[in-house]
Amino acid sequence: MTQNHGPLPGILALLTLVTGFVDAVTYLKFGHVFVANMTGNIVFLGFGLAGAPGISVPGSLLALAAFLLGALIGGLFIRRYGDHHGHLLAYSSLFKVALLLMATIIAAVGLSPLAVIPELGITMGIQNAVARKIAIPDLTTTVLTMTLTGIMADSSLVGGSNPRLVRRILAVLTMFAGAFAGAALVLNRGIVPALGAAALIMALVSTSAWLLGRGNPAWVHAT
Repeated sequence: MTQNHGPLPGILALLTLVTGFVDAVTYLKFGHVFVANMTGNIVFLGFGLAGAPGISVPGSLLALAAFLLGALIGGLFIRRYGDHHGHLLAYSSLFKVALLLMATIIAAVGLSPLAVIPELGITMGIQNAVARKIAIPDLTTTVLTMTLTGIMADSSLVGGSNPRLVRRILAVLTMFAGAFAGAALVLNRGIVPALGAAALIMALVSTSAWLLGRGNPAWVHAT
């Protein structure tokens, strides 16, 4: 039976765009630090501790700690709003707008990168917790490893049907688009416009989830 996910795939796609923006900021400007992709961040932490140049060990540690705190905060949002996906996305994303705006202001006044990483790490920890709760296959919003695996492992080349091929490809393209746009802004305009754009997208997520979730449609309770 096909589940009614309503607008959730589109909303999660917007969150995937945000991932590309924030990781572009921290990777390109803050010593190869990821705030969304903790697998990559832990690998870079290992590289840095081994003495590899150009990697910020303090930045990676701070990002990891902030991400874990964000996941904990995300759990609190889930306990409060987890039975209504519209409210869960709306309120958690509104909180993340505040964090992204804080990071934007900190970057604008020229404080240390280590002052920006916590806000972004917490944002991505919350996002991962919420996406995990909503649990739409192939739309984790931050990692693509299993999505790419599914494209090939379920391929007709091996007798599979690849039932979510379009969704999987769109997830990959959305992540690419966010990374490309984020990197273009960071490299050509600076950190502040990239973070500002991420905050605007997150505000769109919050507003869309709130408006589309009114009236208690079926998708807000989908499991």
